[in-house]
Amino acid sequence: MLTGDPIFDTETQTRPDDDRLLAEFIETGDAALLGELYTRHMPLVYGLCLKYLGRAADAEDATMELFEELVDKVARQRIRNFRTWLWSVARNHCLQRLRREKRRVRVDFDDRFMESAPLVHLLSEGGDEAALAALEKCVEKLPERQREAVEMFFMERRSYADIADATLGEVKRVKSYIQNGKRNLRLCMERRGVRL
Repeated sequence: MLTGDPIFDTETQTRPDDDRLLAEFIETGDAALLGELYTRHMPLVYGLCLKYLGRAADAEDATMELFEELVDKVARQRIRNFRTWLWSVARNHCLQRLRREKRRVRVDFDDRFMESAPLVHLLSEGGDEAALAALEKCVEKLPERQREAVEMFFMERRSYADIADATLGEVKRVKSYIQNGKRNLRLCMERRGVRL
């Protein structure tokens, strides 16, 4: 088969990457480009909305509402990573919707999570400078997968599913990396004399 063959050309064409589509949309204002970009990430948005809102119909509505808001939001913000930015916008949209409806977000807490509450606070909120310095050193010592999962979950506030997508892993493994990472961090911190 020759490279000039139209069948060959269409089979090897790749879709433009997110950055290029976003840049073209910003330059031209063509809503079809933004539509294509959003369609790629709709499963992520819908899943996130379903997680927060709890009902499929509400998640579908929120997914559509978000698309309607995107044109304005994209024009006003500088976006480095569209997927991460969209995840954050979708999460905030769901939280605002819950606030308007005066509903609460359901969060599962298990014993493994609760036992390391001070560590979780340090990871996500900050605190004592000495403890933060020790934590930084301990994070660096984690095995690569655990370190990536812990950083994405606590510092970037990404969901298990989003981390699984980003690392090409399974949600079960991501949860395991985070749990093991928290345990290893707690042990490392205690070895450094920081009581949690």
